[in-house]
Amino acid sequence: MNRFIIGSRGGDCGAGGCWIQREVFAASVGVHPWLDVLSQDDGGLISLRQLLADAARFGRVNNRVLDLATNVIRKSSRERQADSVLRAELKAARGVTADISRDTARTLFAYFRWRGWLDAASPVADQLTEALALQRRFAEEPASFSDEELLSRAIPAWVAEAVAVTPQWVRDLQTQPRLWLRARVGERHSLTMALGDCGIPSDRELGEVVEYQGEQDLFSTPSFHAGDFELQDISSQIVGLVCAPKPGETWWDACAGEGGKMLHLSDLMQNKGLIWASDRADWRLKKLKLRAARSRAFNYRAVLWDGGDRPPTKTKFDGVLVDAPCSGVGTWQRNPHARWTTTAGDVAELSQVQAHLLRTAAGSVKPGGRIVYSVCTLTRAETSEIASGFSREFPAFTPEPLGNPLDRSAAPTPELWLWPAHGGSGMFIASWRRAK
Repeated sequence: MNRFIIGSRGGDCGAGGCWIQREVFAASVGVHPWLDVLSQDDGGLISLRQLLADAARFGRVNNRVLDLATNVIRKSSRERQADSVLRAELKAARGVTADISRDTARTLFAYFRWRGWLDAASPVADQLTEALALQRRFAEEPASFSDEELLSRAIPAWVAEAVAVTPQWVRDLQTQPRLWLRARVGERHSLTMALGDCGIPSDRELGEVVEYQGEQDLFSTPSFHAGDFELQDISSQIVGLVCAPKPGETWWDACAGEGGKMLHLSDLMQNKGLIWASDRADWRLKKLKLRAARSRAFNYRAVLWDGGDRPPTKTKFDGVLVDAPCSGVGTWQRNPHARWTTTAGDVAELSQVQAHLLRTAAGSVKPGGRIVYSVCTLTRAETSEIASGFSREFPAFTPEPLGNPLDRSAAPTPELWLWPAHGGSGMFIASWRRAK
């Protein structure tokens, strides 16, 4: 057991209060010694009363959490995003509890969320502690951060010319994201009973949306292994509801990835009909198949497609979903590391890819069929400019007015914008119907 070295500056605990060596106190309670965060005093001693007050302010940060988060930061890069590095680190680490995993993720994302306020010359562990203090202060006193401060520090400078930036959007980026699940059709209420700590939106047209507000590891629950739900952001679920595929139809999910939206389409189709699920990466399709097996989805056909001029099949579809690769600006609340690795050059390059994918997919829509374009970004070049360009190039496709299921007061428009203020990630959706 650690022994506290306590005394006053004069040698006893008098009117000045008790004093303790901060390193000893920190070791005794399993927290990081905040040498660069707390106020300095002579002799490496600090008022016990002040230390306890500052401990309450900064929160009790476990050394294991700080070590794990520091390792992730050091290994993260533009090529290796922090969320994927975190998953790998937690998987490789031994003796990591669910609490440690959760606290590490929160600490790590707080660091990237508040990076614009941190002193890069300080030790990473001290920056992590300061980021948590900033996160706590923002949660308790949001008005203590001015709009100007947030606009200048929370996002890179290039974003101002690419996105319709507002103070509200930036404030939303600094908040903790909400966790959304998608229950199997008709099983939402039974799922909430099984998991507990769930909320259900009052709007029935939102389908099987569930908000999880608890702390348990959802991936270890019997409900997850039984395929009773998928972790899927509410904005992503809106894409499936806009597609609204009917049982027995034939659809093409052109950029299926690991299958999140494809599984939603399959559920809406009651496993009837057929979905072509294509992607350029075989490893993503392998994950799609594993997820489909767990979710008991079988009305699909997975196929490699490099996004070239020739679609993977000559089939004409009732509907095509082009959930195109994008800059991911809409996910910056949930994935704050991407703020500092995404560039304006990425946006320019991806917008060309998106236009090509949409143009290629249009030829696979049967007369009277639909094509839906979605991206989890909010840059003009990847959203409204892509949609208007497609409408000009393909006059046989008529834009469809889309209502916002998360804001019923908004009038339907051909372009549906979902912002974090609506509760989920930023998303852009547009839909067209081909003439018969």
